[in-house]
Amino acid sequence: MPKLKRQMIGRRSKASGEAFERRLSNACKFYLQNGWAHIEKTPEPFHITGKDKNGVVRGYYEKKGQPDFKGILCDGTGIMFEAKHTDCDRIKQNAITDAQWDSLDIYERFGAHCYVMVSIGLENFYRVPWEVWKQMKLFYGHKFMTKQELEPYQLKEKQCTILILEGVSLKDENTESKIGKEVESDKSGSA
Repeated sequence: MPKLKRQMIGRRSKASGEAFERRLSNACKFYLQNGWAHIEKTPEPFHITGKDKNGVVRGYYEKKGQPDFKGILCDGTGIMFEAKHTDCDRIKQNAITDAQWDSLDIYERFGAHCYVMVSIGLENFYRVPWEVWKQMKLFYGHKFMTKQELEPYQLKEKQCTILILEGVSLKDENTESKIGKEVESDKSGSA
């Protein structure tokens, strides 16, 4: 494949991945506003190499070391997920780096909800449990998931918001209503 074509495909993939992460960030804001979760985008490590005479910072993004999002649900349970976009009809297991894999394993071991959020063509969105992602070979006979294999994990959208937490079980089902009231009390200035 010619170098220019690879560059164009790479730029398009990067832009689509960033658009998917923006959609996930918007969903996180929705859940925070409703008092259900506080989930933040993990900033990518930036290595500064210097400043020019106009004060413009030069540098580069270092390789991603952590999953894209982490936070806490209204019941006190942690959550962590990595976002992966593809324009193909399948997503490969090795899209997760070793460092991301290790972080997801650690968070899962400590009881957090861990997922890989998948976008196919910025039209279909999925929340794959980390336990399933890790065992693709066992479950599907290969180290990738097709669109058909992703179907049980498909997420719904409501008013252009991806409902990333729909169906996630809480430790205490009464927590949701209690936290929502506390958030409203905090906004009005009373405790």
